[in-house]
Amino acid sequence: MKPHLKPILWENRNLHIIDQTLLPGALNHIPITTLQEAEDAIKLLKIRGAPALGIFAGFALLAIVIHEKPKNVSEAIQIINHSADVIKKTRPTAVNLFWATDRILKVVNNTSHETLNNLLNNIEQEALNIYQEETKACEQIGIYGSSLIKNSTTILTHCNAGALATGEYGTALSPIYIAYEEGKSVHVYADETRPLLQGARLTAWELQYAGIPVTLICDNMAGQVMKEKKVDMVIVGADRIAKNGDTANKIGTYSLSVLAKYHGIPFYISAPSSTFDLNISNGSQIPIEERNPDEIYFFNNKRIAPEGISIYNPAFDVTPAENITAFITEKGIIYPPFDKTIPKTIGNKNEKK
Repeated sequence: MKPHLKPILWENRNLHIIDQTLLPGALNHIPITTLQEAEDAIKLLKIRGAPALGIFAGFALLAIVIHEKPKNVSEAIQIINHSADVIKKTRPTAVNLFWATDRILKVVNNTSHETLNNLLNNIEQEALNIYQEETKACEQIGIYGSSLIKNSTTILTHCNAGALATGEYGTALSPIYIAYEEGKSVHVYADETRPLLQGARLTAWELQYAGIPVTLICDNMAGQVMKEKKVDMVIVGADRIAKNGDTANKIGTYSLSVLAKYHGIPFYISAPSSTFDLNISNGSQIPIEERNPDEIYFFNNKRIAPEGISIYNPAFDVTPAENITAFITEKGIIYPPFDKTIPKTIGNKNEKK
């Protein structure tokens, strides 16, 4: 099996990311040094996926302050606080972005830094901690999730929750990677994921890159594929999970959960503990990002809708807990009743007092 993709590279205090807007045509790493570059990278989806956004935020804050060349600790802290405010406003749904940014801010504002270099070292260590924790969590998710996958299993997934969206293994794709490494025969159906085609451009490419059998389908074909009994289970990722188990993920996930429930197919959410937001009781409290109408107006730079037509373009939807079979996490597989098992398994670290 080929090495897992690394969407974020941090070497010699230089930050580079795979520009995912260029895939599958080109696999290019681009540098991130300024706040504007970091902001654009997130907004334009050059970097995306909840765990990856968290990892990126930590390294980006450090790259930005290094680029700004502050004269002292006080000036550096001011730069970091301002940059964190801007980065937090880029995308509202994925909780990992806020979780990681707050971890960096806690180090910056709650620790005594004798020198500027001391401050940078402390930030770098926390950013590395976030990266290592998320990467290890994704691998552990794969180990737990693989136990659910029998030999000759066909799995349907939506959007991209693989290595490109995380540290290395992914979340939804991690059990598939691990099962494949264990010698199990697996086949994946990947939804194309309109309107930005993350399933077609990223998931299908990523699985093909790794040598895993994958079939690409349009989003509206999922029901037919299930009806034909070609799907054994559905595994998707998540951007925010409420205390009761309601889950926000890429638009179209809710529809899949309804189809899976109707056809009696297990529906799994695969996510690290950092994606659980125990500060919100249910999915109605999850902010849903609405993106630029041009993503629907145009396809491949060609207008496909009438001028002046009204467009509604939510980037995420919320799958109710009752449609979810279980959550696959680095702490184990969480089964219903979620309002009791999620707090017990995830613990209190994700809940503000």
